[in-house]
Amino acid sequence: MLSRLGFPQPFLSLNLFLVWQVLNDGVSGASVVMGLILAWLLPRLTSNFWPERPALVKGWLLPMYILRVLWDIVVASVAVARLVLSPRKPRPVFISYPLSLEHPLAITMLASTISLTPGTVSADVSDDNRILLIHALDAEDEQEVIDTIRQRYEKPLQEIFQ
Repeated sequence: MLSRLGFPQPFLSLNLFLVWQVLNDGVSGASVVMGLILAWLLPRLTSNFWPERPALVKGWLLPMYILRVLWDIVVASVAVARLVLSPRKPRPVFISYPLSLEHPLAITMLASTISLTPGTVSADVSDDNRILLIHALDAEDEQEVIDTIRQRYEKPLQEIFQ
């Protein structure tokens, strides 16, 4: 409904309106009118900078993906803490991860997920969006890291976006 009223980014517009009201330290007629103008005008002025919206084929899987990532962050945090506190030296490695995702937002979500999980960092994406360079703090087998990322993160993102 909001997109029919000329709000190209409805959630952004809502957030802009709410932030404007909070910054004004109270709700008045003038602040509501100005908030609506800003909520309509700013997304319209910046619409050329927004990437195309991906089609969420199975958007209902996104909350489960987020819960999985949060759980993995907790588990990886404990593993990294154990590694840091143990006398064993880590085995750092750079891994070239072959991507099967195609949409830029899905690739960004995968790279962000990898970077959010302690012990791994996304270092670079190839120019053709086919290879993701990942640094792992401690890995015995590169293929095991690739298989884990593919099963836990990339396949769910493919289901959600493609």
